[in-house]
Amino acid sequence: MAAMRVLIVEDDAMIGILLAEMLGELGYNICAVVATEDDAVADAARHSPGLMIVDENLREGSGRSAVDRILRTRAVPCVFISGSLEHRPRAGEMSLRKPFTEADLVRAIVHVIGEAGVPAPSEVCR
Repeated sequence: MAAMRVLIVEDDAMIGILLAEMLGELGYNICAVVATEDDAVADAARHSPGLMIVDENLREGSGRSAVDRILRTRAVPCVFISGSLEHRPRAGEMSLRKPFTEADLVRAIVHVIGEAGVPAPSEVCR
């Protein structure tokens, strides 16, 4: 099975890099790391990710708004991350409060891709 493509939406460059490294080590294919709402929407259309990891609060736009715009065109499981969680997750979503552990992220990913009916890569289910 090909590695699932993941779009990371995070306006803190260091956190974006760390997430990309962590997810890459877990067997995911990082299709893009973007920092703005508009870039998230454009890259989701360009890369058709199977999963999104999205910071709720961006300096330019909103992660929540980006996901809402993306979901108008296709369903994509999503894990929101934020220092202050302002929204309750909907179906196909989960929220993590920063800071979180790799194990927390793995559990959130397994949960949202399981809800979407997507088989989890074996590397993630350890």
